[in-house]
Formats: sequence, C-alpha cells, structure tokens
Amino acid sequence: MTSSMQSRTTAAYHVQAVLSFAIAATALAVGIAYLPVGTWTRAFLAVGLLYTVTSAFTLAKVIRDRQENTEIVTRVDQARLEKLLAEHDPFKVDGI
Repeated sequence: MTSSMQSRTTAAYHVQAVLSFAIAATALAVGIAYLPVGTWTRAFLAVGLLYTVTSAFTLAKVIRDRQENTEIVTRVDQARLEKLLAEHDPFKVDGI
C-alpha cells in the first residue's frame, strides 16, 4: 500500500485550538456587549460575529471534505495501479 501516514492532531493541540476559539469568541462577544453604542449597532455586530463563526466552520468542513475526497481517489488509483502491476507478467509471450 502507500507509505504516507495521515497526520493526526495531538490532544494538546486539540485543547489549545478549542480554548483559543472559546477565548477569542468570548472576548469579542464581551467587547460587543460593552461597546458604548446603541442596541441596533450592538445587535448588528453580534449577528456579524455569528455569521463569521458559522462561515469559518463551513469553510473548514468544505476544505476537509475536499481533502478526504482527494485522498480516496488517490487510494483507488493506487489500488488499480498495484493490481495492474501484480497481473503483468513481463515474460509472457502472446500467441503461444
């Protein structure tokens, strides 16, 4: 098969990413809540924050799905090539 290993994230990296996201989102939400602006402006910024977060998650999912799809196609192509190479006999003479 292939010799390439799929890299996996460590638990520490996962925790750091989750904490980083939580801290950033919380800080921005608190900042929006305490802005010296009207309610409509604050609501607009909050909706913008939610839209940005959901768009980021959607983009990450699309990128991951596309990468996984590419890996599957590569594996299928590799399996076909290995089958052809296994079936090929360079010493076989046609017509005998």
